[in-house]
Parts: sequence; C-alpha cells; structure tokens
Amino acid sequence: MANLEALAKAFTGLGVDEKSLIENLGKSHPEHRTLFRKKTPQLFIEDERSFERWNDHCVRLLKHEFVRFKNALVLWAMHPWERDARLVKEALKKGPQSYGVIVEIACTRSSEELLGARKAYHSLFDQSIEEDVATHIHGSERKLLVALVSAYRYEGPKVKEDAAKSEAKILANAIKNGNKKNPIEDEEVIRILSTRSKAHLKVVYEHYKEVSGNHIHEDLDASDLILKETVECLCTPHAYFSKVLDEAMSSDAHKNTKKGLTRVIVTRADVDMKEIKEEYKNLFGVSLSKKIEEKANGNYRDFLVNLITRDN
Repeated sequence: MANLEALAKAFTGLGVDEKSLIENLGKSHPEHRTLFRKKTPQLFIEDERSFERWNDHCVRLLKHEFVRFKNALVLWAMHPWERDARLVKEALKKGPQSYGVIVEIACTRSSEELLGARKAYHSLFDQSIEEDVATHIHGSERKLLVALVSAYRYEGPKVKEDAAKSEAKILANAIKNGNKKNPIEDEEVIRILSTRSKAHLKVVYEHYKEVSGNHIHEDLDASDLILKETVECLCTPHAYFSKVLDEAMSSDAHKNTKKGLTRVIVTRADVDMKEIKEEYKNLFGVSLSKKIEEKANGNYRDFLVNLITRDN
C-alpha cells in the first residue's frame, strides 16, 4: 500500500481522516489490505492460523470515532435549549461519571438560558429537569444538583461585600470540617452556591483565598469532585472549560471524557470561545486550534477548528 503509516493514522485519534481513508483504503488491492492488517497490530489480531481479524475493542472505539463528526453537526444545529436538555438527559442515563455535565449546564448558563433548557426538557421528555435529577441521583450530591438546576440567579453587578466575606468563612469552615460532615450536604453551602449571583460568588471566591490561603477548589480533593466542579463553573468558567478540553484530548481519555471536546466547543462557540482560547493558551502553553489539529482528524477536526476561528 502506498502509505501504510497515513492509513493507520487515519484510524487513530479523535474522529477519522475520511479523505485519507478514501485515497488509501478505497483504492487498495487485496494484497495491500493484507499487508495493512499485518502491519497494524494495534488494529488487527492474528490468531494461530495466521488469520488477521479486527480487534473487537478497536471496532467499538471506531464506531464512536466515525459518528463524532455527525454528532457535532447535529448538536450545532440544535436550539441551545434543546441541546442542553438532551445533554442533561444523557448525563442522567450514564450515571455518576457524567454528573459533571449537569453541573456545567446549571452553572455556566445565564438564568434565562437555564430556564430555557428546563422548558425544553418539559417539551422533550414530559418531565422537569428537577424531578428527573431528584429521581435518578441518590448520592450525597443530589440536594446540590437539584438546587443548581432549579436556580434563577440575579444577573446584575451588585454585590453585598459583608455578606460575601461572611459566606467565604462559612464555606471555609464547612470544607475544613469535611471529615465531620460532607460539605456537599451542608445546607448553607448549598444555599450559597445555588442562590447567589455569579458576581457575588466571584467576590466570595476572592475572600475565601484571604481566609484560607488557598482557592476553594484547591482545598477540595477528588472525593469532592462535584463540589469542586460547581465552584470552578461558577467562579472560573474559562479555566474549567479549558481543563475539560485538554482532558478530552488526552490519549488515554475515557470515551465519555472525549465527548467534552465536542460539547464545550459547540456550546461555547457563540458565547465565550475567545476567552476560553486565551485561558487555554495561558494554562497549557499551546493554542487550542493547534492542539485540536494535532489530536483530531478529518471532517471532525476541520469543523471544530472552523467553529473556534470564525472571528479571527
């Protein structure tokens, strides 16, 4: 085959390189495909009879990669409210490993956008987001998540400085005493995170550093992941989105983690992609466009790059 390396690469990464597959595989002869199977043990397994067959695990992964471009297009064409409603529904079906998506939607949308997603959820599923979250989630995070998806926050700039200082101390004490009571179940923690405006919470975030010496998310460990993601989404959303994008492009990322690349770019392209790109470059020392071009393939890669460079 003219270019075995190019063909193997076309099957590897996020998405597939459709053009390379057509040019190299579509025009190949039987002996070329035999050589390709023998030279790509990461894709094919040879048994004791020297019979080369697809690795079943690879086939399952490739099914996801082939539909990645289609899924991105479908999500992009959706009304944002429907998109968020469907993302919440999918997260509930997938279970605890996907609850961060619910946090992301509840905490990074405006009050009107979240209300719109709740309306769309009614229309699509004949239920409310609130009741579905309360029904499907049974762990310690349920109260917080129900409160977050039910929120309708004040969007203005006014902040009560004294209240912000007081609430920073409340959060610090709750996290400090987390060995006695899980802070995610603390009623005051839930009240502060689910009712206060984002402008107010950013001031709380700053005062917390004065009280504790660390930022809130730095004082939370892996066992407090939902609480940590809530704080990041509310107070440092561009850093949060940058981390989701980078984790999605990690070579050993789980298939659910990889979905974050499509989800974040499609949902934020019309909102704050410029700020996310700046934060990504600041955190990881490489442009988001360049990283996507390195990690993704074909039409999927081109579509994502197009979304994030439209205003350049």
